[in-house]
Amino acid sequence: MVNTSDPKEVVVVVVEEISGWLRVYSDGSVDRTWTGPPEAAPLLEHVPPTGGAFVDSVATHDVVLDASSDVLLRIYIPETSSGEKIPVLLHFQGGGFCISRPTWRMYHAFYSRIRHDCLSALTWLRSSPVLLPPGVDLTRIFLIGDSSGGNLVHQVATLAGDVSPLRIAGAIPIHPGFVRSTRSESEMKTENESPILTLEMCRRVDEGPSHHLPDGPEAAPMEEVELPPLMVVVAEKDLMKDTQMEYVEAVKGAGKEVEVLMNRGMMHCFYFNEMVVKADPKTGEETKKLVEGIVDFIRRH
Repeated sequence: MVNTSDPKEVVVVVVEEISGWLRVYSDGSVDRTWTGPPEAAPLLEHVPPTGGAFVDSVATHDVVLDASSDVLLRIYIPETSSGEKIPVLLHFQGGGFCISRPTWRMYHAFYSRIRHDCLSALTWLRSSPVLLPPGVDLTRIFLIGDSSGGNLVHQVATLAGDVSPLRIAGAIPIHPGFVRSTRSESEMKTENESPILTLEMCRRVDEGPSHHLPDGPEAAPMEEVELPPLMVVVAEKDLMKDTQMEYVEAVKGAGKEVEVLMNRGMMHCFYFNEMVVKADPKTGEETKKLVEGIVDFIRRH
């Protein structure tokens, strides 16, 4: 954006851009208007909380954790009459550390389907149990996150320490966003690019801090960090599949408990496109496999 009609006007230009997702201007402003394929726009719509009412067996409400930074927590409460204690899933959304909101439709659709409920969120859970439904088992908290949120799962798991009376029972990084300066074989397969993840976006993430790599040169040795049981979810056609599997091998090599759930023929965060999940039998089946795998992992831990 350049204004030349008045010499006193400030010239504002785009200084950084992630195609489709956002543009950063020289005056510090950010435009997050979606400019990618229009068919993806409905996935980014805000889904309002239900205000405590159950819709499709799930009630949702929002809590602002930090008003100064607008950190928001959305709570999903399942409708149940079993009387059994239920575990808590603490989810960190992805978006390259700078995109997405927990109220977007693509998250709402997926986490409503699962129907279970960063460090500040853990603290909130410990101090505000009154907002959680009766029967929540705070000794069975599972960290879960997609893409860059998968990176956060690892970081929070290693930093959580003693959060008594809470207990981290397991962690589920889904398609974690691990990238390196040297392109892996899976990153070179441009046919695996999608609006959710392009090679350009991988390169932009790689320009950031090296802590994106839990086993990178500046990270603490994997043998020295404490980790709960892990289930790493990998999509066969994810651009970052190779680095995700390197992470799995590093965790195994350190003697930690880890298993892999592989979605064959799928791309990065494929399950977020609710329309494709419903229309394409293969995507629907792999999404079902993912949900059932998560539920099974939770039941076993």
